[in-house]
Amino acid sequence: MELHQLRYFVAVVEEGGFTRAAARLHLAQPGVSAQIRQLERELGQPLLDRSGRRVTVTEVGAAVLGYARAALAAVDGIRHTVDEFTGLLRGRVALGLVSGAALDAFEVPALLAAFHNDHPQVEISLTEDTSERMLAALRGGELDLAVIGLAQEEAPPGISLRLVVDQPLVAAVAPGDPLLTPPDRVAVPLAELQGRPLISLPRGTGLRGVLERACAEAGIRPRIAFEAAAPAVLAQLAARGLGVAVVPALPPDVAADHGLRTLALTDPRPRGRVALAWRTAGPATPAARALRDRLHTALPVPAGGNEAPAGPARDHQGLGA
Repeated sequence: MELHQLRYFVAVVEEGGFTRAAARLHLAQPGVSAQIRQLERELGQPLLDRSGRRVTVTEVGAAVLGYARAALAAVDGIRHTVDEFTGLLRGRVALGLVSGAALDAFEVPALLAAFHNDHPQVEISLTEDTSERMLAALRGGELDLAVIGLAQEEAPPGISLRLVVDQPLVAAVAPGDPLLTPPDRVAVPLAELQGRPLISLPRGTGLRGVLERACAEAGIRPRIAFEAAAPAVLAQLAARGLGVAVVPALPPDVAADHGLRTLALTDPRPRGRVALAWRTAGPATPAARALRDRLHTALPVPAGGNEAPAGPARDHQGLGA
């Protein structure tokens, strides 16, 4: 019995057929089939049922599958342990990122490039998604790390956080909007947005979650007229008079460049927060832990920012997807 035979067997079971398993393994399909037949001959029992359109495990195959996966995991663990002692990192790391953060708030591409230069044997994948879906992917193990917007006052169960952005949210409007009367006005109670068309990130994002919670606290129901995944698009829609954009605070000169005026939101005062997140139990591989440490060091820390384990998270509300 050879380890590669076990690897082929697991791949066929997970892919439901020899052709897809061979593509995943970057091998020829006849070779995969032959090796598994050899394994079945050595064990004296068929492991796979090939009679249907989809290859399935036999009763014996189902019993063997757990041991095969455990054996492969043990070998991977041995490799990772040796790599840690030799200072060599290899493996895969999956990172999730809030929409717009890659280019706007963080130099994540530069950080990943530097990490790849230091650890060329580590395969890195990067995806942008909503915070809600990325939290589910963290819990399920599809992601090792994620930069997420925080929509809840409590830290998500089983998730540890390191705050990287903490800003008040503001109402951004075009010059001449009724909210700007009187001209020296600098703040607006959230209740005054009742019935106004609002421009926000989509449902499932941190900023949208913060907006909905704040509106509920103010006793109003938000009328979302436009949604966009990128904060810059929200600003452009508001600048054309299509509604009130709820966005992170903008410096006056940046707001002017977008053709906008901003007003602080009050009663309540919602804040947008973004955090680096990982499973409280820790990333599963040395490579993922190394990337977490690199991001932990390189990403900015807002005033009063801290690492927040699962549990109370000091009013962690969110910005971004």
